[in-house]
Amino acid sequence: MEKNGTARSLAWLLATWGATRATLLLFVFQVFAFPGPDVTGDVSVIYRGWYEVLRQGTFPLDDVTWQYPPAAALPVLSPAVLPFLSYAHAFFLLAFLADVVVLALLLGPGRRPRRSLRGAWVWVAGAPLLGPTVYARYDVMVTAVAVAALAAGVRRPRVMGALAAFGALLKVWPVLLLAGAVRRRAWASAAVTGTGLAALFSVSMPGAFAFLAFQRERGTEVESLGGLVFHVARHFGWPGEVLLNYGSVEFLGPHVDQVSAAALALSGAAFGWLLLWRLRAELTVPHTLADAAFTAVLLFTVTSRVISPQYLVWLIGLAAVCVSYRASRMGTPALMVVAASFVTVLEFPIGFSHVVMSDRYGVLLMVVRNGLLVAASLSAARRLWRSTVPPAPAAPLPPRPVRPRRTPVSP
Repeated sequence: MEKNGTARSLAWLLATWGATRATLLLFVFQVFAFPGPDVTGDVSVIYRGWYEVLRQGTFPLDDVTWQYPPAAALPVLSPAVLPFLSYAHAFFLLAFLADVVVLALLLGPGRRPRRSLRGAWVWVAGAPLLGPTVYARYDVMVTAVAVAALAAGVRRPRVMGALAAFGALLKVWPVLLLAGAVRRRAWASAAVTGTGLAALFSVSMPGAFAFLAFQRERGTEVESLGGLVFHVARHFGWPGEVLLNYGSVEFLGPHVDQVSAAALALSGAAFGWLLLWRLRAELTVPHTLADAAFTAVLLFTVTSRVISPQYLVWLIGLAAVCVSYRASRMGTPALMVVAASFVTVLEFPIGFSHVVMSDRYGVLLMVVRNGLLVAASLSAARRLWRSTVPPAPAAPLPPRPVRPRRTPVSP
């Protein structure tokens, strides 16, 4: 009976994946039009422009929208492996293949003892809630690397470390996968791989780390947690404006620098909490590696000056890895992330004009989406702490004073 139930669940899972992914492909290939502005333009215009520059053996140093580590050149150049297709169509197919890889990585362990297909369901149901953005950004490719790193996990720490380092050179955040790694082999492998690849890119292609200067100059994006301050302030006469700046739509005007500094301070506080957790935690359970990675990425996502829609792809992938473990306590934060993904597609691309104008509907969407992410972060951090940090021993009671025994006096 159990095997029949598992087979039926797997059949429904694959059928749902096939239907949702076919729909996403129809949207990105523009067979059907998705509501709101066209999200595929970044691939056909921006990525394609970077592709032409990267083919010349250098990074796009004159383009401030290039804000990615050097290995990001690989997914941008990847459509060259399908020369019989247009650049955009080749990219969409490769993003689809990365989606297949994530599903396969979640399905394999999902049928083992102490594992579950719930993780695969989170990915299958959660990712398409973001709409065509999933295939119109290279984040799904980075997520595939991150999921592969966590799949290597405890059993193959060197592989895990190498993949985490490679992912970090694709888009920085996979370095947080090491938050729960306790074996020195994982950290050593990450250090060797990261240093070697960074040196290779620095020598072979000029301007490999120019993106750092562009990142430093970014402000507060309209979809970020800090952006809520200015969404509300605009209704009370804040004189700033919303403009396309450094590749994203940002607030520009009085007090933006202070809010951006506050976001960096919150990121610093998140790092401090993670460091304290590492010092106090007893990391003995296999799923802790995934739980810690999910929590770390959540914390740094919500405190970032930018929360782009594609960031949710990372969170869905990590949440899926967590709940694939039956013993993981990240079920509620994972559901919050899935719900936030649905609200995200409502604000981008469907309702992005409302967000840019800071009207009531746009502000409501941002309050709900960012509120869900904050709640997921706090819930994940609390659950991670409680499941790994032993309670402090109770203070011993003070000894009771011994009363001297009275010797009876003889009459």
